[in-house]
Amino acid sequence: MSRVLEVGRGKVFELPSQAAEAAKDGDTIEIAAGRYVGDVAVWRASHLTIRGVKGRAHLEAAGKGAQGKAIWVMTGHNTTVENIEFSGCHVPDRNGAGIRQEGAGLTVRNCHFHHNDDGILAGANPNSDTLIETSEFEFNGAGDGLSHNIYIGHIRRFTLRGCYSHHSTIGHLVKSRAEENHILYNRLTDETDGRSSYNLDLPNGGYSFVIGNIIQHGRHSANSTNISYAREGGTNRVQKLLLIHNTIVNEHPSGVYLKVGGTPLVQMTNNLCSGTQTELPKLGEMRGNLVTQSPGFVNAVAFDYRLTAGSPARKAGVDPGKALYPEYQYRHPAGLVRRPYSKTPDVGAFQM
Repeated sequence: MSRVLEVGRGKVFELPSQAAEAAKDGDTIEIAAGRYVGDVAVWRASHLTIRGVKGRAHLEAAGKGAQGKAIWVMTGHNTTVENIEFSGCHVPDRNGAGIRQEGAGLTVRNCHFHHNDDGILAGANPNSDTLIETSEFEFNGAGDGLSHNIYIGHIRRFTLRGCYSHHSTIGHLVKSRAEENHILYNRLTDETDGRSSYNLDLPNGGYSFVIGNIIQHGRHSANSTNISYAREGGTNRVQKLLLIHNTIVNEHPSGVYLKVGGTPLVQMTNNLCSGTQTELPKLGEMRGNLVTQSPGFVNAVAFDYRLTAGSPARKAGVDPGKALYPEYQYRHPAGLVRRPYSKTPDVGAFQM
């Protein structure tokens, strides 16, 4: 029979690590809002729901890491984490994560990861699916280019929805080696002073849906490219990239919107691109894309890439079909709203 374990001052469990030791399969752990400094844990039970209540619970690692790996190491299966803040995990191998996922199955909602070596680090597991939604990642990375805001290993399926990933310290904003990727309605941005490498890196390819995202590469970035696909070898079973209804901005002096390795199937539809590169690479099926230096954004300086009434992207797209039409669009910060359906859609991530 599942239980509710309460954590916080005056509760049975003062610290999350104490609840982690007591948790059994199927339990719900409710952590009272507040700061938990230097408390790290290994969660071994499966089918857990762990959530902050009455506000976010803030796990401040203060440089510590469970098993030398993370603030929370998840060895159980099918864990859900909600409304938690993770910060300050730094370990000797420079891969100290907010969450280190080792079991199969992780869902993260409404969380915040910042100033760790890695935000989330998910190891290889062919039976694992990871869903991250409406969460923020910033200033993760050890500065070596090998640690990232989000790093997903060889798993079955990775979904990122309605998230805000920005200002990774040299590393990538999102990196995934998953067999199947669903990168949907996110804001992946360097902004004015960011120094990330790639905004999105899918190094082994995979069946990848990149739909409805805002992807902005800044002039100070460590790399020139927004999106990199299969450039460490197309070793995943399916090599297919669907790039649909994204707004892609590249302000790097030698900016490139997309680099692709191998010969994958590529479909690019209704993407709005603006920046130093003046055309898209000729790859696969290309329909309804617009590359322009005058996109008609509401406020590009503030990274508000919604469209003005006079934007050339208004009603300039083609119908991508119901299966690929964006169901939502990003709402800042780290949220989603329904995207209105149109047979003559606006190009890019927003339908006005």
